[in-house]
Amino acid sequence: MNEETEASRATRNKGPRLAPRQPSRWASEGVVVLAIVLVAGYALLRPAPETLPDFNAFERVEERKQAFFGFLAPIVVSENERVLEQRRQLLEIAPRVADGERLPFLDRRWMKNLAAEYELAWPGESREETLALLLRRVDTVPAPLALVQAAKESGWGRSRFARQGNNLFGHWCYARGCGIVPSRRNTDAAHEVAAFDSVRESVRRYINNLNTHPSYLPLRRIRLDEREAGRRPQALSLADGLIRYSERREAYVEEIKQIIRANRELIGQAMNDDSAASASAAAAGAP
Repeated sequence: MNEETEASRATRNKGPRLAPRQPSRWASEGVVVLAIVLVAGYALLRPAPETLPDFNAFERVEERKQAFFGFLAPIVVSENERVLEQRRQLLEIAPRVADGERLPFLDRRWMKNLAAEYELAWPGESREETLALLLRRVDTVPAPLALVQAAKESGWGRSRFARQGNNLFGHWCYARGCGIVPSRRNTDAAHEVAAFDSVRESVRRYINNLNTHPSYLPLRRIRLDEREAGRRPQALSLADGLIRYSERREAYVEEIKQIIRANRELIGQAMNDDSAASASAAAAGAP
């Protein structure tokens, strides 16, 4: 329809011309208020980013250790709880998979997303085999093991990679610009030390790495054996599965165990101070 047709129609129309209805001032203000409430609510519900403290500020070793464990313990417990919730839901679905039941759409989508997070494909060649792999992978890491490895790999949170890239566990990456180039890297090497947006992201990657990388299959087998025996997976037991975490192999494993034993009291205090002990015990004792 062209402009002339519109004009002639307007001329023939003998009725009063109505101005476009303007939105109510109250309605507009209501929308603004609602938007503010939603944004504020999101800000309250969203976890606050955890900024790595300056652990060099603690001159006494004992105080530095206490501060390090106290800062990191609630993050580790929170990430373990996330994995534990995934495991609980997986255990609810598992019997239906074992019975050959066709899962509803939402369950199939959830299983597909979970499998992708743990570097598997759902349903894969066999639903039963993929389920067995998921039950081995979707599980928690004992908090003392995570805390001690973080302390060892980051120099109690003081390393360059911890301060500049929130990397507490020595993770490497291989794409150019993915992280921080080590100052002593060999000329023919291409790896970088991964950089993370937050400490929480570093912890989440660490747990996922232990749960997916082929090098840590021994750890996952030890954990599964303890689950099937009705025992809680323990840090000292799972440490034996870290034989390939470091080139030092057995010496590294023994050092991790030694640090765990030497810092039991401080780790326990950190867990209790943040009301994390019960949550950690629940995570460790999950089926």
